[in-house]
Amino acid sequence: MPADVATLTLQPACDVCPIRNRAVCAHCEGDDLAELEGMKYYRSFEAGQVIVWAGDQMDFVGSVVSGMAGLTQQLEDGRTQMVGLLLPSDFLGRPGRQIASYTVTATSEIVLCCFRRKPFEKLLAETPHLAGRLLEMTLDELDAARDWLLLLGRKSAREKIASFLVILARREAALARQRPKGRFAVELPLTREAMADYLGLTLETVSRQMNTLKREGVIELEGKRRVIIPSFEDLVIESGEDSDGGLPS
Repeated sequence: MPADVATLTLQPACDVCPIRNRAVCAHCEGDDLAELEGMKYYRSFEAGQVIVWAGDQMDFVGSVVSGMAGLTQQLEDGRTQMVGLLLPSDFLGRPGRQIASYTVTATSEIVLCCFRRKPFEKLLAETPHLAGRLLEMTLDELDAARDWLLLLGRKSAREKIASFLVILARREAALARQRPKGRFAVELPLTREAMADYLGLTLETVSRQMNTLKREGVIELEGKRRVIIPSFEDLVIESGEDSDGGLPS
C-alpha cells in the first residue's frame, strides 16, 4: 500500500470496534482475537484516492471500518465500469491471491482495518471459525451479486434507486444490530454521477427520479448526501420487493 496515498490512523480496541459483530473477526474471541488485534493496523483514505490498482500485488487484506469504496474494472476500449461497492464490515482482498482483480477507490473518506496477507493467511489456516466466517461473508457477497444482476437487468430506474437506498439502510441498521423500520436516515456515500454509473443509468435519470421520490414524499433530502426515509416499509415497496425482502409475485 503506497505510503503517499494513505494515512495511518488511531486504532481502537477490537471490543469497541463499530463493525465488531459483522466483520471477519465476528466469531473470534480470546487468543484468536488478541492475535488479530496484535497484527492489525488502520489506514484512512480521502474520497477519490485509489486504495489498490487492478493488477497490482496486494500484501494486505482487511475490513472496511467506515466509509465506502468502489470496485472498478477497465474495459479494453478504455472505459471504466463500477462493478461493486465495499461498505462497512465488508472484506477487501482474497487470501491466497496476491494480485488485485479490481481497482479499489475510496468513494468517501474511508478507514480500513488491515492485516498483512501472509500472517492473516497463517491464522486463517489455523483457526476454523475464522475461515468459517470468511466463507459466510463470501456466500453473502455471492447472494448480493445475484440480487444486483436482477436489479440491473429487470428493475425500472425508480426501483433501482429505491433498491440502492434500501441496501444502504439495511446495512447501516445491521451494524447497529437493528432492523430498519419506520423513519430512517442514510448518508449517500456516492455522488449522483457515481450512482448513475453503478446503477446503469444516466445522471439526468438519477436526478429526475430522486426529485420525483422527494416530491411524492418517499424520501426527504438534507443537503447533498443525507437522505431521510419517512417510511422504510414504503421505500421497500417502491424498490419492487415485498415486506420479506423478496420480489412480489
